[in-house]
Amino acid sequence: MGVDAHWGGPPRAPPPLAALLRSSRPGSPAAPPGRPPWRRYRLSESMKGLLVALLGGGLPAGFVAPFARMAHEASAIPSLEILLVRCLFHLAFACRLRWLRAPLLGPGSARRRLLLHATANVLSVACAYSAFVAVPSANAATVRKGCSTLGSALLGLCLDSRPLSGYDWFGLLGSTLGLLIMVVPDLLSLDPSTRLADAFGYALACLGGVALALGLAIFRALDFPAKLPTAAFAFGALGGLVCAPAMFLLQEPVLPAEPLTWSCTVAVGVLAVASFLCASHAVTLAHPALVCAVLHSEVVVTLAVQYYVLREAVTPFDVMGAGVILGSISIIAAQNVSCHPRVEEGEEG
Repeated sequence: MGVDAHWGGPPRAPPPLAALLRSSRPGSPAAPPGRPPWRRYRLSESMKGLLVALLGGGLPAGFVAPFARMAHEASAIPSLEILLVRCLFHLAFACRLRWLRAPLLGPGSARRRLLLHATANVLSVACAYSAFVAVPSANAATVRKGCSTLGSALLGLCLDSRPLSGYDWFGLLGSTLGLLIMVVPDLLSLDPSTRLADAFGYALACLGGVALALGLAIFRALDFPAKLPTAAFAFGALGGLVCAPAMFLLQEPVLPAEPLTWSCTVAVGVLAVASFLCASHAVTLAHPALVCAVLHSEVVVTLAVQYYVLREAVTPFDVMGAGVILGSISIIAAQNVSCHPRVEEGEEG
């Protein structure tokens, strides 16, 4: 409050209009002075999940398909052998579970659901790696992610109590449209001599996407301590038990001699484990359908690596579809951006 001139004090200028509006607005505490905006606010849980899915799930996974194809072309290493190497990385989480004094396969009440989650993920990855070898890696990743998004959206309608907003549905439809723009022209121009093999590769990618959506929905329903390392170990244990005999029955094992093959195989294992952990953690914070839509960034990364590293042709439809996917991800992210004022420890009491 100002002091009038007749009380002996010098006349003061009236407060600015912005200060009067802030003081008259009920229930709006003033922001603490001297703090930058990024420290005054915190991201919403949904936005944190989408960022984890984008940076930790989609970007590393974009290199998995090209590296798997490079390893196969260099030494003809079968897809199940690449999956077996990845499962060995997952088995390292047994040390983490022993340190936490947690059971390796989770509590007895959730063990059946955990094994179902591991089965869905092993099936998804096995189909995906086989599709990466059979058809162009970007196309296989595109079909897989498109089917996972549609499957997650349908499962979310049936199982999830949180509805999607209109902007979310618009982003999902736009992301699916971008995938169709990339895949449909390639499907219409298949080589007649390899049409059957290509159709089988796309069918495997589609099955892998549906299994991925099912695995994410099951993981979201799990509720026990240390479920993330437990799910990672269960994937490695079940994948190793299945892939080791299946590799000798269905494919011919190869002992690579080139350093390039070993480098690509190890890179596939490390990047895939990182993507698995981030995508699984993201579905606990955001809707699975939105997480799958943001994971479409894998397709854009795979397309870039396919063009610049593998020197495979990229059509204008691929570029157009990638642009639509990035625009849809931006719409979903903008809709879910929600910053809340950070509560100070002294103000909580």
